[in-house]
Amino acid sequence: MAAAHSQNGRRRFDHLVTELSVAVGVKVPRYALWLRIHEYGWNPDELSREAAISFCGTPLSSFLATRGLRLRAHRQRRLKREMERYDPAIPTPYERMERF
Repeated sequence: MAAAHSQNGRRRFDHLVTELSVAVGVKVPRYALWLRIHEYGWNPDELSREAAISFCGTPLSSFLATRGLRLRAHRQRRLKREMERYDPAIPTPYERMERF
């Protein structure tokens, strides 16, 4: 059970990296994001839904500002909604196709 929880947390972090990169229009540095999330007391490898949603507020704005990036308010709300809806237990269409 713990392994599944950890795997889901890692998938949630991976999803956050991908969605954030798309939202800002540049590839977000994974390790820098991992470190920032860790600084807030969350383990990126076991990132909970609540932690991901919380990070999408002020912590995210701060993270982006240190890199000279900015996310418009409506895009930040969209990212937050995406993290609220995301279920790491359900394979993405891309992952399903990889199995073939």
